[in-house]
Amino acid sequence: MQAAPVRANAIPSFTDALRAIESLLMSGGQRTARRNAWTSVLEDRRRAKDRVEAERVLEDAASRS
Repeated sequence: MQAAPVRANAIPSFTDALRAIESLLMSGGQRTARRNAWTSVLEDRRRAKDRVEAERVLEDAASRS
């Protein structure tokens, strides 16, 4: 019994596949706008997480006083 041949090409990741589809469907400006929007969403989430943590620290400090 022979072993299966080894593939020389790496299998693209799911992200690579999505980016390839994106490049076919959207113009460069639309891709940039979508990525900028997603970056903003991630930054908003980070700020919200930081805000919750700051509130928790302030509440803990106030309860100890």
